[in-house]
Amino acid sequence: MVVLDATIVNIALPHIQNALEFSTTDLTWVVSSYTLTFGGLLLLGGRAGDILGRRRVFMTGILLFTLASLLGGLAQEPWQLLAARVLQGVGGAIASPTALALVTTTFPEGPQRNRAFGVFAAVSAGGGAVGLLAGGMLTEWLDWRWVLFVNVPIGLLIAVLAPLYISESERHTGRFDVAGAVTSTAGMASLVYGFIRAADEGWRNTLTIGSFAAAAVLLAAFALIESRAREPITPLRMFADRNRSGTYVIMLSLAAAMFGMFFYIVLFVQNVLGYSPIEAGLAFLPVTVVIALGAGVSQRFLPLFGPKPFMLVGTTLAALGLAWQSLVSSDSSYAGGVLGPMLIFGFGMGLNFVTLTLTAVSGVAQHEAGAASGLLNATQQVGGSVGLALLTTVFGTASRDEAEKQMPAFLAEATPQQQAEFAQTHQLPAPWGHEVLAQGISAAFIPAAAMAVLALVTAGLVIRVRKSDLEALSGTAGPGMG
Repeated sequence: MVVLDATIVNIALPHIQNALEFSTTDLTWVVSSYTLTFGGLLLLGGRAGDILGRRRVFMTGILLFTLASLLGGLAQEPWQLLAARVLQGVGGAIASPTALALVTTTFPEGPQRNRAFGVFAAVSAGGGAVGLLAGGMLTEWLDWRWVLFVNVPIGLLIAVLAPLYISESERHTGRFDVAGAVTSTAGMASLVYGFIRAADEGWRNTLTIGSFAAAAVLLAAFALIESRAREPITPLRMFADRNRSGTYVIMLSLAAAMFGMFFYIVLFVQNVLGYSPIEAGLAFLPVTVVIALGAGVSQRFLPLFGPKPFMLVGTTLAALGLAWQSLVSSDSSYAGGVLGPMLIFGFGMGLNFVTLTLTAVSGVAQHEAGAASGLLNATQQVGGSVGLALLTTVFGTASRDEAEKQMPAFLAEATPQQQAEFAQTHQLPAPWGHEVLAQGISAAFIPAAAMAVLALVTAGLVIRVRKSDLEALSGTAGPGMG
């Protein structure tokens, strides 16, 4: 349900933008307000499952997520939707790491856990596919609000069925590192706000500079708190193993590129190509299929080859797909400018999902399974938020420059009605607006490709796989990674 919610809302973004009068840069907060809270509190959510019992915490998170979905669907102002998305993030942060930790502790390390992770990844990809189609159908046939309302019956059904199929886990003693969770979340929110503010007002704006300064102070405080806390939400020893640390860097980099790709391609296919919400959902379906295929390939052959080859091939494909995507223009077609790059990128991501998940949690003690899985998920969500904000800064600068170039042609050819609409909305209509949007999107994919290259370099230089690691992956002998 958490994965479905991300994709189902993405398809509705253009309609949310029109209904609640978001600017394109401010629209990113519909995504980031959820992912930031989700990523920032995942570590605390994982710890809560360890201490309070995973089934109890899982059900609490689901019910909170369900309530937030209802409130979001009822929103009449932008701030109301964003507040609901924040609350959704809290619910997701409580439920999601508990679910992965239940998989980690239920299945023994080796082939059984590999298969379980393969199913977990396949279900995630399936949730994404369902979200794309459901988002298109609900937005076009009913209203964008139903992309949030649809979570209500699903969440209630999960809450009813969970006690029947999930046994309560053993509770461990421990403390909640609230200070660490608050400073990390607030620090990342300040960093994201700084990037988005820079896209609108420039790098010299007072609030832009203040946001980056606040982010630096808060994140430094977070690091200090974690180094001194008796039971930190981010145990620094998790980073002692180079394989695990490299995995986190790869996940953060790829997520940063992936969130931006989905956000801007949704806008492109609907606002430039003129696709309906249903057509947009169908346009993204091939990506979920190749992600699932890539996950299946890696799950099948991971014990034979180990994780590094899949990381190298997967990150290379992701970088190539994003570089190709940077060539998109207002004249691009779906088949020629969107589908090919997305398929390459999607298969590369599929190769990495199971691989990164297995590498990050292998060899972790059961009482820290929540923290380890939460940290992996946190890097994905936080990386996506920061990456989307960074891409939005590039998008904002490039689209403003393109708008200035298009303005003379617009003034010379626009009708009085079009000029009046521009004076009211400050957005150029088609075809000038298509040129502006496409140029901004094209520019945004350049740093996205650079992020994938960073993941490739990390996979090549940091990841080291020993013979004992391969034995652990195949379930024959030896300790897990770490």
